[in-house]
Amino acid sequence: MFASVINQASGSTVASLFVAQARRAPARVAIVDGERSLSYGALADRVRRLASALAARGVQRGATLAILSENRQEYLELFLAAASVGAIVACQSWRLAPPELSHCLDLVAPTLVFCSPRHAAALAALPRGADAPARAAIVFGDEYERLLAGAPRREVRAAVAPEVTPEDALLILYTSGTTGLPKGAVISHRAEIIRNLVVRAEYGLQPSDAFVAWSPLYHMGAADNALGTLMSGGKVVIVDGFDRARLAEVVAGEQLGILLLMPGMVSAFAGELEARGVRPKGVKICGVMADLVPPAEIARVTRLVGAPYGNTFGATETGWPPCSSNSIPIGVVPTRLSKEQSPSCEIKLVGPDDVEVPDGLPGELCMRGPTLFSGYYRADAVNAHDFRGGWFHMGDVFVRNPDGTLDFVDRLKYLIKSGGENIYPAEIERVLLSHPRVAEAAVVRRPDPRWGEVPVAFVARHDPELAAEELLGLCRAQLAGYKQPKEIRFIAAEEFPRSASGKIQRHHLEEKAR
Repeated sequence: MFASVINQASGSTVASLFVAQARRAPARVAIVDGERSLSYGALADRVRRLASALAARGVQRGATLAILSENRQEYLELFLAAASVGAIVACQSWRLAPPELSHCLDLVAPTLVFCSPRHAAALAALPRGADAPARAAIVFGDEYERLLAGAPRREVRAAVAPEVTPEDALLILYTSGTTGLPKGAVISHRAEIIRNLVVRAEYGLQPSDAFVAWSPLYHMGAADNALGTLMSGGKVVIVDGFDRARLAEVVAGEQLGILLLMPGMVSAFAGELEARGVRPKGVKICGVMADLVPPAEIARVTRLVGAPYGNTFGATETGWPPCSSNSIPIGVVPTRLSKEQSPSCEIKLVGPDDVEVPDGLPGELCMRGPTLFSGYYRADAVNAHDFRGGWFHMGDVFVRNPDGTLDFVDRLKYLIKSGGENIYPAEIERVLLSHPRVAEAAVVRRPDPRWGEVPVAFVARHDPELAAEELLGLCRAQLAGYKQPKEIRFIAAEEFPRSASGKIQRHHLEEKAR
């Protein structure tokens, strides 16, 4: 008979944990965004007003909102207000081409769209699906401030709707799709809370450690860590993209926990620190995706920031686990990048028959644990496949070593990781094959000293007059910039290497692309 009240007592949410910090230390700085600075008390007041405005517009538990914006304080205000009423925020990438962005919005059919002035015109110009409802948009700035000013007053004790539970969805973060269109990964309050606890336990983060949110807040790295910082009482410093000069200032002036550094940015940031002679105030851990960063650059940047480099392997769907427990020491040029399993999850490696493989043999990494996402939005068939047997199948192949560490082998689902962004070949191939004079197309990855990997397209054409620039123009019109092939190579249809079953063997094309 007491089950419901017992469950309520253990039912903290992202919003309730933030409110607890605001009550405990209302004068502490919560967000710095350029010249703007908000204390926890002031941020909590703005979040209450926004939550009240959302409720007055009929936004209830389970409703979907969307945001299209660069990094700014309002992004986090919307996260927290949505968390307060139980709504879900679908985070849109401004890097997507109009057809991709339209797909992402139509997928979630948001009740409201929040947009920055920078992207308002692009949002207004987007086509909509035939059955998609009109998109009601609120633009940050004067319109947004009027919304907050006119919101009904909401009592502090009613700041968080009591019906919201830890398993309620909070964010939808988009990931590349094997079929050529993005999928929406649903992240719950529970996942966000546990992800925060995991990184703090793994890397010894303190509640007072700051986080600099420079990578897009529509990505897991910035979204998870910004919310985790606000749930813990720390400061979030917002930076509008990879502004290396501003990042150097933050490193010099703030005690940081995690300093995200993406492949493609490591060398440039290290050069900025050297040029400025920056002495970091303090960093606990830096970097992600060590596999895609030149080893010498890892040693260089760790010396400059005075912190080890995270030798991790995670995903939007999993957070920092499954492999988040080892790092590369300061100044060391790594010769191997074996991963260590996080103690906060279970993993197994399975073969094509989903039977666990012995140590030393490659197998697909499967995971279960409390940091996992809640499935892909409106994708029942994909969820049934990827969660079969009660494990999330990541699509990445590893080998377990005798010492228990894990070595990455390959991607079961062929994936290109370019400067922190995931690209599936099907996304680009879909566009290329839409051209009537293209007979065949295959996209592969090529190592790149700046971005880690870049896409290269091999194309067979019906018409020998078809030029690469025409296809590149088609890609520019329909794909985000980072997805556009860096080179198009024309080959004859019979030159595509194929297996006995007729599938294109990408590894052979990779050799040609180098």
